[in-house]
Amino acid sequence: MCLAVPGKIIEAEERDGDRIAKVKFGGISREVFLNFVPEAQVGDYVLVHVGFAISRVSPEEAARTYELLRQIQEADEGAPEERL
Repeated sequence: MCLAVPGKIIEAEERDGDRIAKVKFGGISREVFLNFVPEAQVGDYVLVHVGFAISRVSPEEAARTYELLRQIQEADEGAPEERL
């Protein structure tokens, strides 16, 4: 399964011909390539997959996604361990 997670761009710069941003995901920040979303700016939310921003999303969509991820985590924590 592939998962893209929303994050907020808090810094952006050009580096060696690439646009790279510091993106905040909840309590952590990671460097992300912005080459696929050249219109993205500081303050925007982007969907990130394996270190690449793949699209811009609204703050409301980011909040909905965070809520769904929280619900999944809670459900997983309450579920009995699956044995293989």
